[in-house]
Amino acid sequence: MAPIVIIGSGLAGYTLARELRKFDREMPLAVVTADDGSFYSKPMLSNALASGKGARDLALKPAAAMAAELNAAVHAAIGVQAIDLARRRLRTAAGEIAWSKLALATGADPIRLPLAGEGAAAVLSVNDLRDYARFRTAIEGSKRVAILGAGLIGCEFANDLALGGHSVDIADIAPQALGRLLPEQAATGLRDALAALGVRWHLGKKAVAVHRAGDALQLAFEDGSAIETDVVLSAVGLAPRTALARSAGLTVARGIAVDRYLRSSHPDVYALGDCAEVEGQVLPFVMPIMHAARALASTLSGSEKAVVYPPMPVVVKTPALPTVVCPPAPGAAGAWQIESEAGGTLARYVDADGRLVGYALTGAAAAHKNRLLKEMQTA
Repeated sequence: MAPIVIIGSGLAGYTLARELRKFDREMPLAVVTADDGSFYSKPMLSNALASGKGARDLALKPAAAMAAELNAAVHAAIGVQAIDLARRRLRTAAGEIAWSKLALATGADPIRLPLAGEGAAAVLSVNDLRDYARFRTAIEGSKRVAILGAGLIGCEFANDLALGGHSVDIADIAPQALGRLLPEQAATGLRDALAALGVRWHLGKKAVAVHRAGDALQLAFEDGSAIETDVVLSAVGLAPRTALARSAGLTVARGIAVDRYLRSSHPDVYALGDCAEVEGQVLPFVMPIMHAARALASTLSGSEKAVVYPPMPVVVKTPALPTVVCPPAPGAAGAWQIESEAGGTLARYVDADGRLVGYALTGAAAAHKNRLLKEMQTA
């Protein structure tokens, strides 16, 4: 019998494999990946510097150990060139791999801004262990780092780099930090806390070019201003990795389109994690991956289970100002209600009926996370 095959060895792929093994220890199972198959925690990439961890320290288990743990074949460093839906085969550089059911956990690619200038090719992104290793090499002996993007990952890197002794600039076309997650008052508090560490903010400014300036780089903005730096790190967001699915003829929108059972337009092909669009939602956080993996493992084991997303708080790793966000559902109507606390902000997102449907907490107010989560769950 052909195995269940998972494409991707990130958190989504390996979590699905582990959940499958809770149902059946012996079913044929394979993981196919373009990287080396090591298991690591991707969220650790944005706060490993201050703790002194390099790429090797973050790799918790090599591919061979994962294969033994999962009782699965792990085909590492080969990548998938094409999916043959009719023949149920994957085409790889190492030959064909048969599958009975297929789960796509291909992740996402960093969005690249259309920057001009002879230094644009030097702009780095960190999306996996190899990227992180290149970034660590680039900043060795370099003091200044400019970050493009003041979202969650940009702010986490800014905090980590500042704690690691680097001079940090952070730029975003948006007028505030974490513009998609925080109300203005909470965002201002985070901005100020990072500024107290020495982070310089360039908000409401559009980066247009990166030029060479001797051994340094010059990041130029649309308004004619510029800053000099040694390294430019882009953290402007991720785009679901869909090329493989699209070329196979699967339905793709922003991500690989799947239903609540994580089933794609082919009845035996599924998707989860950063590459998937679940009934119109792309949810690039850890908790949605965990819920999706558990539901899909049940379905693939013969007991169909729709994924249900409860309220899922996101912890932003900015120790300068601890921040927790439980975003309201996309399109949810409501308004922020702001309460100030000593050293922090408590923001409640309330709908027209007065029900709590989201919250944002910073500083000391983060202690209210569980209380507000319980309120949302019982509303």
